[in-house]
Amino acid sequence: MSIDIYWRIGTHGDQQSLRRRVSSRGEWAPVVPGSLAPGVRDGRRDGYSYLDHMADVARASESSGFVGGLLPSFPFTDDPWATAAALARETSTYRFMIAYQPGFLHPVQAARMSASLQRATGGRVVYNIISGGGGPAQLWWGDRVDHDDRYARTSEFLDVLKGVWSGGPFDYQGRFYQVEGAGLPEPLARQPFPEIYFSGSSKAAIEAAGRHADYYLSWLEPFPDLAAKFAQVREHSTALGRAPKFAVRVDILARESEQAAWEEIRRGWAHVDPAALRSADGDSVGWLRSQSFVSWPVRDHRELEVSPNVWGGFHLLRGGPAFGLVGSYQQVADRLDELIGLGVDAFILAGVPHLEEAYRVGEEVLPLLRGHDLRQNPPLSPVSVTKGSI
Repeated sequence: MSIDIYWRIGTHGDQQSLRRRVSSRGEWAPVVPGSLAPGVRDGRRDGYSYLDHMADVARASESSGFVGGLLPSFPFTDDPWATAAALARETSTYRFMIAYQPGFLHPVQAARMSASLQRATGGRVVYNIISGGGGPAQLWWGDRVDHDDRYARTSEFLDVLKGVWSGGPFDYQGRFYQVEGAGLPEPLARQPFPEIYFSGSSKAAIEAAGRHADYYLSWLEPFPDLAAKFAQVREHSTALGRAPKFAVRVDILARESEQAAWEEIRRGWAHVDPAALRSADGDSVGWLRSQSFVSWPVRDHRELEVSPNVWGGFHLLRGGPAFGLVGSYQQVADRLDELIGLGVDAFILAGVPHLEEAYRVGEEVLPLLRGHDLRQNPPLSPVSVTKGSI
């Protein structure tokens, strides 16, 4: 069984560790002595940019056995499209999973951008389709479309994008998009269509994923709840004659011993602001689900361990989803093996700091996975998407 394992590349700076939630890498925080990318030497910046640092992370994870890297997209990050284009020449076979919200690009332009990047990189583009979590972050984009309609818009967007990729002429009259005679020129239309990782936990998201996802992507949750969610997606997809694969986004804190791993969490917990325990604004069903698995309030970091090595407090130590894995190298590998047993076909792993942890996880955890081949294939051969695949 072949498993795809991606690493996360922070597009918004990075922390030195989980012990203090302070950015020390990149100019997302004030650049002071001790900062990196850029650093300060003799009172001057050293000329090493954050893009250089992201390139280091990409090369480190590629050489450590990861098939590619996720490039997140939020109002406070670099743009993942531009970043992927810049990093492509820094790597050889490394795939770039570009996170984006379809509502902020026209699907015809997205098709042309994607096909051009596929052509330039030899087919190394992967999509992480997100429809937005609502709240202030959604308004930052000027988007007032409500939750379920965002998924309906995403579904139309992908219909049009796939249709345009076929070479055209393609016509479409939908609620959100209308095109006439659209299509890509032949050199672009014959590029491989990106694999689609589709995120979302609501009923509307699962229905849209059933139509379009190559991989249904979820945050980590307690394993029984994750299995139940996969069953919902599988049921809906089967009714449409499709069989998606499954992927999980997992933060990792692995050390030589379990005690050492939990000590890192304890040291970070000592600096947690009680105000951070409040739920975030927005209508993300995935976020609300993650908070429902914990009995609040909590007084000790180990109260957030909902099952062996599954810890629900990562969001208190760094930005991002709540759940991840904490334990020894072998324990973390065992939990990943359990997830594979539940039907997981791919992972997006992450650790703080991204550079050092890419080496640690790649060298110490991935080799312990049992009976699974980690895909490190060359990019796909150019093929075209037919209209029948829509």
